[in-house]
Amino acid sequence: MALLVLIVMGATLGWLASIIARTEQSGQILRQISIGIAATLIIGLIANSGTFIGGLSLVALGSALVAGVAALVLYHTVIRPRIEA
Repeated sequence: MALLVLIVMGATLGWLASIIARTEQSGQILRQISIGIAATLIIGLIANSGTFIGGLSLVALGSALVAGVAALVLYHTVIRPRIEA
């Protein structure tokens, strides 16, 4: 169940980031969704004692949320301007 929660949360973060950034190209939207999923899964796994089986602790959920937002902010401030230039 924890795996499903983290995937949905990461995809939602990426989708919201594409709305806030007013991204219209499908490739960039999918890239933002995948960045959100990857960040939440990696940090969620680390913060949840290395397992997705069973429940998800509040610390792991909060850490994954913060990591997803941080990864997307980093993408929009550092990486995306280099791609478009």
